[in-house]
Order: sequence, then C-alpha cells, then structure tokens
Amino acid sequence: MTKVVHKFGGSSLSSAARYQAVAQIVLGQCLAGDCVVVSAAGKTTNTLVKLWQSYKQDDNQGFSDILLQLENHQNELIEALLVGHNRRDLIAQLDTELQAITEQAKQGVLHEATLLAHGELWSARVLAHLLSQQGFTAQHVDARRLFTLHNGQLLHQQNKQACKELLQANVLFVVTGFIASDVDHKTVTLGRNGSDYSATLLASYLDADKVSIWTDTQGVFSTDPRKVASAIKYPKVCRSQAHLLARLGNPVLHAKTLSPLKNTKIKLQVRSSFDVEAAPTEIVKEGYSKAKRFITTFEDLDLIRVDALQQGEVGELSQLIQHSIHHFNAQGECYLLVPADYTHAVLQALSGRANIVESALQGFAVVASPSDIAQLQLQATQLLSEQNVVVRFLHCDKEYVLFLTDQAIDSDVLAILHDKLVNKGRELAVIIAGLGNVGEVFVEQCQRQIEQLKQQFDVKVVALVRSKQMLFSASGIAINTWQQQWQNEAVAYGNAELIERIGELDYEHKVVIDITASEAFSQLYPQFIKQDCHLISANKYAGTADNAWYQKLREQLSERNLYWRYNTSVGAGLPINFALADLQHSGDKITQIEGVFSGTLSWLCSSFDGSTAFSELVLQAQAMGYTEPDPREDLSGRDMQRKLLILARDIGLTLDIEDIALEPLMPADMAHGSWDEFLARREQLDIFYADQYQQAKAQNKVLRYTGSLCLDEHAKVTAKVGIAFVDAHSAIAHLTPGDNIFVIKSVWYEHNPLVLQGPGAGKEVTAAGIHSDLYWLIQRLK
Repeated sequence: MTKVVHKFGGSSLSSAARYQAVAQIVLGQCLAGDCVVVSAAGKTTNTLVKLWQSYKQDDNQGFSDILLQLENHQNELIEALLVGHNRRDLIAQLDTELQAITEQAKQGVLHEATLLAHGELWSARVLAHLLSQQGFTAQHVDARRLFTLHNGQLLHQQNKQACKELLQANVLFVVTGFIASDVDHKTVTLGRNGSDYSATLLASYLDADKVSIWTDTQGVFSTDPRKVASAIKYPKVCRSQAHLLARLGNPVLHAKTLSPLKNTKIKLQVRSSFDVEAAPTEIVKEGYSKAKRFITTFEDLDLIRVDALQQGEVGELSQLIQHSIHHFNAQGECYLLVPADYTHAVLQALSGRANIVESALQGFAVVASPSDIAQLQLQATQLLSEQNVVVRFLHCDKEYVLFLTDQAIDSDVLAILHDKLVNKGRELAVIIAGLGNVGEVFVEQCQRQIEQLKQQFDVKVVALVRSKQMLFSASGIAINTWQQQWQNEAVAYGNAELIERIGELDYEHKVVIDITASEAFSQLYPQFIKQDCHLISANKYAGTADNAWYQKLREQLSERNLYWRYNTSVGAGLPINFALADLQHSGDKITQIEGVFSGTLSWLCSSFDGSTAFSELVLQAQAMGYTEPDPREDLSGRDMQRKLLILARDIGLTLDIEDIALEPLMPADMAHGSWDEFLARREQLDIFYADQYQQAKAQNKVLRYTGSLCLDEHAKVTAKVGIAFVDAHSAIAHLTPGDNIFVIKSVWYEHNPLVLQGPGAGKEVTAAGIHSDLYWLIQRLK
C-alpha cells in the first residue's frame, strides 16, 4: 500500500552523480509499495522542445544535431550508471526509440506530446534499473496507463481504479511524470513542469499519506536564496499562498500541483535532494499556517490585454506553450503575463482578441496577508523610487501587488526590497482561553494594547477559545470584529485538536493566556509547553496543583526556556508577585505575608457594622456580582487558601494545599445541602458572624478574614486562612471595602512592613493585570 509519493525534478536527475544521489534517497526513504515520480533528466525537455521546433521548421540538419545531442546524453547516463544486461537492454531500447523518431519525422507524422514524453520515459527506466541493480526491487511505469483524459478533463474514477490495479505489487514503482493519454490512447501532457501535478494526482488516487517534492532548493523561501543571502526558509506555507506563487511563476511549486490535495488529509512537503538533512517546507491546509511574505521576480515578460477571455482558456494557453501564464483583471480589463518567447504563439491562438500592452518587462510581485498589501505597496513604491527603478505597470490584488518595470531587479535591489518588506520584527502568536467577564474585557482591551505592542513585537491573536468552541486563524483574528467572526467561523473542538492546531503554528513565539476558571484546562499546560508555548494564567488551579505536578511543570518550562506569568491569579491587578520576586532577587528574605486576598470577603467584613445582618450583606454582594454564583464558595475560604499557596510557592516553599489550615467564614455544617437550604438557615450564619464580631470588639480589635504565612528563625512554616482579630490601628483594619491588602515582612521590612493595597477584584483591573503580564513577557522576549 502506497504511503508516500516522492517526486524528483529534472535538476535532481541532471547527471549520473545526481541519479546516484537520488537512488540513495530512495533507498533511505522509501518502502516497497511507495511510488517515485520523475521528470525528464536535466534540460532534456527543453532539448526535446527544440527538436520539435526544428521538425516543424523543416530544419533537417538541426533536427539531426539535436537528436544526436539527446542520444549522447542518454547514453552517457546509461554507461555511467548501469552494468551488464541492464546497460545493454536500455541502450538497445534507446536506439529503437531514436530510430522510430527519425522515421516518423521523415514521414511527417511525428506527434509533439509523444515526442516530449520520451524524457520522462527515459528517466523512469534508468532510475528503476539503477535501483534494482542496487538491490531494491523497482518497476518503471508509464503514466499513460494510469492517467486518462477526455476533452482535456481527467477521468478521476477510471484513473483511481487503474492506479489501484496496476500499482498493487510489493515493489517500488518509478512512474513517469508530465504525461497521460486520452480516450483514444494518444499521448497528452499535463503542462510544462507537470510532474508535480502527476505526483499529487497519484497520491490522491492511491489515498497516500504524504507527497514529497524533491528539488534543488531546501524548501520554499521568502525570495530567491541564490540572490538574497537573508532569504527566509519557511517551515510551513499555506496552500493558497503556494498556489498563488505557482501562478506567478515561482519555480518551487507549479500550477495545478495543489488541486488534487483539496479536501484531503494528504501532506505535501518540499525537500532538497541536494541536502537530505535539511528540514522541509510543509504545504499545509488553510488555517494551519500564518500568511507569509514573499518577493518573486520576473524576467522578459509581455503584458497582453485580452477581450472576452473564456473559462479554461488560460489553462489551454499554458498547455499550448508548456509554461504557466498568470492572468488578472484590472479596471474591467483582462490581462495575461506571458514569457516573451511565447507571445507570438499566444496572440496567434487568441486570433485577434488580444494585443500587447507592454513588452520586454521585468519586475516582481510581493505576496502577503491581505491586511498588509496596501502598506507594502506604498513601501515598495517608495523604495523603487529611491533606487531609480521605473514602474511601467502596477497592479494591486487582494493577496499580492505586481510591479512591472523597465529594468531587471538585480540582487542588490532585491536585497533592499526583501530587507524592508519581508524581514519583519519578531512575531508572537496569542491564544486566549476564556471569554467570560474578564476574558471579554481583555479581548476588548487588546484592540488598543496590540497596536502599542506592535511597535516592539508583531503580536497576533490567533485563537479565541471557550469550553466547547474556538475561533482559530493562524494569520490572526481581526480583534475589532471578533464577535462577528465568532458567529460565522467558531467551531466545536476537542483538546487534541486544540493542541494540534497550536503545534502547527509557525511563529517564533507563542503564548497561551488562560482566563478560565477551569481545572481541566490547567491540566493541559504540560501539552502547551511541549508545543513551546509561554503561559499567562489568571486561573489558579495550576499554581495550586499537587506539588509534584507543579514542580514538574516548572522543570518543563525551564528546560524549554519558557516563561509563566500569573500575577492576576492573586490580587487581580496588584503586582504582588512582582514585589515578592524583586525582594528576593535583591537579597532580602521574606518572613511573613499577611492580608486579605479576596475582594468579596474584604467587602463583606469591611461593610459589616452590626446594623445589617451578615446574611443580608451576602445577598447584596451576590446581587452586585461580587460573589461566586453560590456565595458559600467565597465563604469557604478555599479561594484565599489557593492564593496563599501560590504566594508560598513564589517565595520558594514546597507546600501543598493541605499544609494551609483553613477556617471558613461560616458554620462548617452550612457548607452542605442546597443554596435554598442555606438560605432557610441564614439566621445561623448571622448568629455565627455576630458572635465573632462581638468577640473582636470586646478585645478592641476588628474582625477580618485573612491569610497568614509565617517563617520563624528555624524556617518552620505556619500557614492559615481564617477569621482574624486585627489591631484597630492596623492597615488591614482600615481596609477599603472590596480592596485587597498584602502586608509583607522581611529582614529589611521587619518593623515597618511593605504594604500593597488596591482593588482585588473587578474585570477591568484583572484584564489590565493580564496585559501587564503580556507586556512583561514581550520585554523578556525582546
């Protein structure tokens, strides 16, 4: 069963040494049942085209000279690569074919496509015999037995059946690219450089897993790496951009190559047959790669305007001249960009419906994300003016801008264009999980913040995630219209799919911002780390997980040089984590942390003066949205317990949650039962709280609900969350309702503690705190 289809182009087979190199690749990469698709060796197709032209021009001497050139090249390959009967058989077969060509030419019955097909036939035979000679059972296959067309259209069902019947043996199949047959068994071609198309067609018919296109470059670059040393090799390129580059004549991938892979899971990669160890470029489905920037250059083109261009006619013209033709519409007119050598043939085929607008054109196209094209056009125009390059024709489309010029774009000018238009600053992909109260405000704030951050870093929000749906765009989500995009494009997902999509992101840096309150989501952190994601958490669960799991998480982050910020998990926007870190980094030693870490409990305790029952205040807080849906979650103290654990771990203590004593702000038995049952017994809560309040008052103190962490001189730890009677003159006693407060004692702040106080809850301040963490991360990444 075919798992992989490999395709080798003409440059990969240009000499006997290159055939040997390809054979070694096949021996190392292929299994029996796989397929190898080959182009004609080196410049063989060009030579065959010249042979056809000399035949059409009745140039008998030229015909004989070119045929001898072909014969010598093929004989050299066979002599250098094969021995014994393999050599004898192929030389004899070559002689027979060359004699047949000569005879057909004399009789005037030479057929163009049949003539051109010899290049691929010769390559397939030589490589199959070479592989068999080296011990890998290989069989060459003429693709005219596999691919049939009717009126120019592939007969897909028939072809699929033929491929599965003829390619089922447990051998390696070496298949000719470029050629097919029609229903009358006449040879047709799939267009110049059609072997890529042959490979992807074959993969689709055989339901292969992957197609590897082996070329003379290491992958897909931002521009020609032979001209610009700083050209970027992209690890991933989306199919639409690859297709556009092919239409524009970029030689790495060719027109039609991608169409057979539409709606399939077949992977496509571009690899170097000259550097097998180099990482490939993967051509991936839409949404699995951000839009890249490219500059692709042109030489010696004519611009033709066409009246009433018919559907499919561009493909027919490309087939006629065996070369890709780019076409576009501008101001209601249809234009073709045609290699100057073929202009006459195209004009003749269009029979009076076309005329040349500009001739002998050079130039380039900039390909990029639609959101960047307008700005890139302005920049490129300015740069060309500075370099005294005259633009004769300019066309701006959705995903590219075309500059046609008088002079060739030399390496120096191309390097300047590339440096200014392509080589951008570093990029950060942002995944936001949790779109509740805080999450929505955070995303809203992103509209302003990202514009500021972009001055230092190219920040793109690529995913918005809720518990059951996500909106994912590798090239970036338009934050100002995200709600509309969500309505139109959000899809259901599973955790495995989310991880896969994040793993596919080809950004220099990635960060997952967790604004959920989900323990299950926090358990995905190790998988995010494996995908090289930094973490920003408002979620407290990871920071308070089992200590062994927590320490392992820390190790994984350290091993990959990743950052984890979670300042808003304690104190909303207050910089408590920063303060603790700064004290320790400066050489101080923290001995005590005490305070009120819950905006809800702060408001309840600070608002109570005996005039209103405590349970009434609880209901008021619930109505104002200060509490959890079931306020007992706040009264239990578990939230403050988790926050104190986070602070304890921040100062280097290896505590677990059960190491922190917990006293709830309600009678213990009221934690059980339904909320309605709780309300029916609310008087019990009022008596409980009033009793505690009076005890504190009798001691001239104030009742507060605090967390406290103390280290004595022997480093013994005492940690508790619960009811506290605090001195009436203390900062904690005078806490503004709803504020958080952190009172920190250390060696240096022993007698006059460091106090941090401010809003400890609220979606705006919490969202702002998350942005602070994001800003901090970007400064570190810079």
